[in-house]
Amino acid sequence: MTSRFSRDANTARHRHDLACGLRTGRPPDPRPALAVPACRQYIPSMLTAEPLKLLAFDEDDLAVMSTHLQDAQVRPAEIAWLPAEHRFALVVDRFDWCAADCGERRRRRTGLHFERVLAVRRSQFQQEGDTVSSLVAVAFAPGEAPAGSIILSFADGAAIRLDVECLEAAMADLDTGRPCADAPVAALER
Repeated sequence: MTSRFSRDANTARHRHDLACGLRTGRPPDPRPALAVPACRQYIPSMLTAEPLKLLAFDEDDLAVMSTHLQDAQVRPAEIAWLPAEHRFALVVDRFDWCAADCGERRRRRTGLHFERVLAVRRSQFQQEGDTVSSLVAVAFAPGEAPAGSIILSFADGAAIRLDVECLEAAMADLDTGRPCADAPVAALER
């Protein structure tokens, strides 16, 4: 019997693979590949060198977004809560997992914002200073429908909790990426 955690992790990984075009279910192309890595032969055009743009309106959407944000580097100075606009925004350096599947190691500047935010709570997260934190996951904890909490979990045990009216998030790459030497351990094992 599989645990709920492993089932959720497998589902998120499957969605990531589908988003990257890795498990499309299409038959192999009989034509020879012309110096194109095998993992790029069937990637949809929106997922090649183009910036990634995602919206999340439910837990499944947020799971896909979380997969792409795993191991993103976050600086406290690049986080803002705008209470008058009910918006929480941040800019991160996300590791490009789709590129890692093709052997490339790069990070992209990515903007992320959550709408309809009523309150923000931090646990062990230092807003002052320039310490870089590694984002582990973004999850939604439902409350009285459609309200709930969005939890941003970090590798050092810190967390940020956003109380929201409903789940409404957007993520967009701000650049085409740059090579990086600080690849996550999971990417090095591929």
